[in-house]
Amino acid sequence: VPAEQIRHTARALAQAASEAKAGGKPVYILTGRGIEQHSNGTDTVTAAINLALLLGLPGTLAGGYGTITGQGNGQGGREHGQKCDQLPGYRKITDPEHRAQVARVWGVDPETIPGPGLPAVELLDALGTPTGPRMLMVHGANPVISAPDASRVIHALSRLDFLVVCDFFLSETAAQADLVLPVLQWAEEEGSMTNLEGRILRRRAALAAPEHARGELWILAQLAQRLDAPGHFSPDPREVFEELKLASAGGLADYSGVRWDDLDAGAAIYWPCPAGTEVKAERGIRNGTPRLFLNGFAHADRRAVLVPVAFQPEPRMSKSAVSLVTGRLLEHYQSGAQTRRVPELVQAAPEPLLEIHPATALAHRIVQGQKVVISNERGEVTARARLTVDARLDTVFLPFHYPDSGTANLLTEAKVDPHSKMPEFKHAHVSLSAVKEEQ
Repeated sequence: VPAEQIRHTARALAQAASEAKAGGKPVYILTGRGIEQHSNGTDTVTAAINLALLLGLPGTLAGGYGTITGQGNGQGGREHGQKCDQLPGYRKITDPEHRAQVARVWGVDPETIPGPGLPAVELLDALGTPTGPRMLMVHGANPVISAPDASRVIHALSRLDFLVVCDFFLSETAAQADLVLPVLQWAEEEGSMTNLEGRILRRRAALAAPEHARGELWILAQLAQRLDAPGHFSPDPREVFEELKLASAGGLADYSGVRWDDLDAGAAIYWPCPAGTEVKAERGIRNGTPRLFLNGFAHADRRAVLVPVAFQPEPRMSKSAVSLVTGRLLEHYQSGAQTRRVPELVQAAPEPLLEIHPATALAHRIVQGQKVVISNERGEVTARARLTVDARLDTVFLPFHYPDSGTANLLTEAKVDPHSKMPEFKHAHVSLSAVKEEQ
């Protein structure tokens, strides 16, 4: 990014933050997957948080810093403990006290709660190995398309003794499974979601499900019963929510004061919402913690902490190589398993297009609309060229929604950030080769 553009942005933010303090419009720094999906993504996000702190944004009305997740309930899932190193309420699975608290709610011995699991990339790489999992149950994910170094993932799945996929379409991953369980999709299920500002939202079923499809809570409850697992596994979303309240009580993401009926009534409830902070449930009433960091930060002295980060230059590319960035299109969602089945969306974006700067295209003898092979040591992808001056001279862009020879993640590297374990989706060295097509 040109230095002058960085200076202009910094001055604009500083001016806006100053005006916000004087009663002007609030300032909010919002980032997406683009800055996170690097092997140094944690440092980049930390730098953005430092900037927000220096501008005094956290704790202000309608201002602050936030990062958009890739799924509709990505944040809510983390609060439930759906990460390999967490328990409900953002509790740590390695903390003996946290383990004991959650074990009491679940009615199990703390020793039966396992230790930290493997992050996603490491888990996929370990499948079918002598020390790794021999069986895998996948819920609503399509790693054959969405995981980095996809060829390696496909090979790892083939090493398994048994693969189960729970999905509502026969995705590319489900097509490789030994057993596919048809499950409900989001519009057919009851439950809750949590949005970017920490507001807990009631989610209601809008459609009747097909006769033989089952909710994933039902599947997990049946699996637990048949494996004679300790504790209670309910298929009822309201009962599960009540359990979440107990399990998260006292944690960073405390749901213990949230009432299901209040969510039904449309009350605006934000975590943390400890028991005892309930208010009358009316539409528009704010409950819990609408403004996180209003009165201080999660440190002993209640003051914010700036965490220094250092610039890490990327290794030099060869003169013939360019950097590949993968990402989303407006018309498609995630691995495309759903949106590639919608005729209007397929018509709008039927195939992957390689976005490339005209000067870069000229250097590689590529013309508009020509097929191009994008390759590196991990694989190759074929896409048609779309020339655009919006691309950088040293960078090309591919969407990751497409299957087969259009799978962008055939090229990405299973390299991860050392802290977040987020894969390096936004940078891979590739070579370009124009395809001569018959007239």
